[in-house]
Formats: sequence, C-alpha cells, structure tokens
Amino acid sequence: MRKLLSSVLLTAAALTLSAVSLRAAAPQGAAASGQYRNLFKEYLGKSDAEIDAKVNAAFQQLFYGDENSQRLYYPVPGEMAYVPDIQNNDVRSEGLSYGMMIAVQMDRQKEFNAIWKYAKHYMFYEAGPLGGYFAWHTAFDGRRLSPGPAPDGEEWFVMALFFASHRWGDGDGIFNYSKEAQALLRTMLHKDDEPERGRITNMFHREAKQIVFTPHPPGSEFSDPSYHVPAYTELWAKWAADPADRAFLAEVTRTSRQHFRDAAHPKTGLMPDYSNFDGTPRKTPWGNHDDFRYDAWRTLSNPALDWSWWAADPWQVEQSNRVLTFLASQGERIPDRFKIDGTPVSTDVNTPGLIAMAATAALAADREIGQPFVQRLWEMNVPEGRRRYYDGLLTMMALLEVSGKFRIYWPQ
Repeated sequence: MRKLLSSVLLTAAALTLSAVSLRAAAPQGAAASGQYRNLFKEYLGKSDAEIDAKVNAAFQQLFYGDENSQRLYYPVPGEMAYVPDIQNNDVRSEGLSYGMMIAVQMDRQKEFNAIWKYAKHYMFYEAGPLGGYFAWHTAFDGRRLSPGPAPDGEEWFVMALFFASHRWGDGDGIFNYSKEAQALLRTMLHKDDEPERGRITNMFHREAKQIVFTPHPPGSEFSDPSYHVPAYTELWAKWAADPADRAFLAEVTRTSRQHFRDAAHPKTGLMPDYSNFDGTPRKTPWGNHDDFRYDAWRTLSNPALDWSWWAADPWQVEQSNRVLTFLASQGERIPDRFKIDGTPVSTDVNTPGLIAMAATAALAADREIGQPFVQRLWEMNVPEGRRRYYDGLLTMMALLEVSGKFRIYWPQ
C-alpha cells in the first residue's frame, strides 16, 4: 500500500510539474508581458536609431510633407484638421480614426485633438435616428455626402479615444476622451434600444455577436472580416462601463476569432471583403466584394495583431503562415486582388497597402515566412501622389506595428 501511495504521489507530482512546464512554455502576448516585438531589429538587425528615424520620417511625410503630393493632414479654421482620401475627393471616418490612432501611438496630442474636433464638428449626429453615430464621409469643407455610418470608423475612434485617455488623461468637453469612448461604444451596442431609431441598428448584431457592415439594412445582416478587431474588443470587454456590455464584448471577441477561421480560405488564407455571419463570402449587387479586395487587406493584420497582443488562438499563427505563403507563391509581382481561391483579378501589383499588411502578418508567422515581407516593408517608400490615402495610412500603421511601437495604453 505504501509503495502504491508513493507511486501515485510521484505520478501526481510529475503531472503537476508537466502542467507548470507547459504553462511556462505557452506563448505570452504583449498585453501580459509588456514586451512588443520589434521585427526590424529582431529580423533585420536594424538599430533603435535607424528604426526611430524611419518611423518618424514616415509620420513627418504623412502629416507635414508636401501638401500637393505627400501629406494627409490638413488643418482648417477652428483648430481642426481632416485626413482626405485624395483619389475619391472626400474625407472618411475611416481615415480620421486611423489618423487619430497614429497620433496617439506617436504621442502627438495636438494632431489627435484637431482630427477629433473635425470628426465631432462635421460628422457626428447629435440627435435623431443616427444620433451618437458619425457620417462615414464628407466633402473637404465638411458637407456630409451621405448619412450612413461605417462601423470601422467608429471602432477605431473608440480604441483611439481610450488610448488617448490612458496616455494623456481626460480633458474637458469633447476632449474628455474616456467619456467620449464610453458614449460611442454604448451607442454601438444599444442603438436598438432607442424608440426613435427607425431602421438604424446596433453596430454589433445581438444574436450573431458580430460587427455588422452597416448599422442599417441590408448591411446590418452581414459582416466584413476586416471590421473584426478582437485585439480591441478584448480590451473593451475589460473597460466598458456596463458589466453586461463587458460580458457581451467578451463573446464578440470569441466570435471574431472564430469568424477569421470561418472566413479564411483553407488553402490560400484569403478572406473576402464582405462575409455572411457564418464566414461565407457575401455577394452584393455592388462590386465584387466576395473577393479579396481592398478592405480585406486588413485581414492580414487583424489576426496577427490579436496574436501579438493576446496569444489567445494558435490558429492565427497557422493562418499568417498560410496567407503569406500564398502571397510569396506569386513571386516578385504580387497582384493586389484575388478570388479567395487565389485566382488573381487585378493587374495592379505590389500595392503598398497590401505589402504593408503582409508585413504585419509576420508578427504571427514563422520567421522564414514572415521575414521577406518585413524586408519589403523596410525597403518600401511611404506612398505619395493620388493613391497615398489608404496605402499611406496602412503603411504608417504597419511601420508602427512591426517596430513594436503600436501599443496598448492601460488605465493609469
């Protein structure tokens, strides 16, 4: 009996040590470790000074470069500034929210406040069915060109505002960043509760627990994989004011991680622009958005950023390896749009925005697969000219992510 008891105890001890060892060996994301990988240093051997110079030069070009060919930051009277889509001759909530995120990550509060003030002054609906949301685009003079909101703009506004609150502290009025973040997030989750909302809906579908393409029909009945940002909703599940909202956002985060699995093609890893809630490509009467197109470029970044911060789903490593292996198979000239089975549908190649997003996928991919794309990002110029809006903003975001400068700012 004594021998049997001794054997059981030894076995239990071995199992305990094995479990501890496995826990110790499990990857830890930056949210827990506070360590953000710098792939320019890790893979390319670049110095801190070289990396800082490259990131700062990109910011300087996009915010203060030549006004006709480089910059994307235009101050206007009233201590405001807009971020224009040059090619489409408008201002989009997407671009403003990206500009704010870049500003908070670069510790540039003046630029952050100017962009936010423009968004609140010209895009924000104070009341009515759309009250609490933002029009998705305006003319350069602030005239609203269409009423509907775009949920990716709202998502990035919320995240940038939370980070601003935690990095700089709250100010007064619209610069009480945490109050603004909480109010916008609340509207995104509870528009359905408003009796006068008409056909306007939540930005998160209550049953599907997913971000919708638009908060009104028909877009309220399907999604966009690039709008799924579990790296962010994981934080909102900790920071939302209402405990019930925190619980719902935790479910949204789990659903988004599953949606990436459902939407990604099993061989290429490509995801469509638009998807049904089950992840299948969504056909629409406008465009070919069941293909991998411009929105979907961001689906290379979102799972990898989630992995780098939270390390919650090891499938994201497989996915990043899969999609980068597919892109590498295209050779030196990578088309920028495909059917999700990998059939090219574009003759445009090596578009900076796609190459930039591929480099961010290296945060989750194996080194031998990811390093060539990190090298390409390092060697790539910051976009100029008429197409500098989307390509330029994605390139700047990629430089921040790949250099380890794209960080969580926690409450003080």
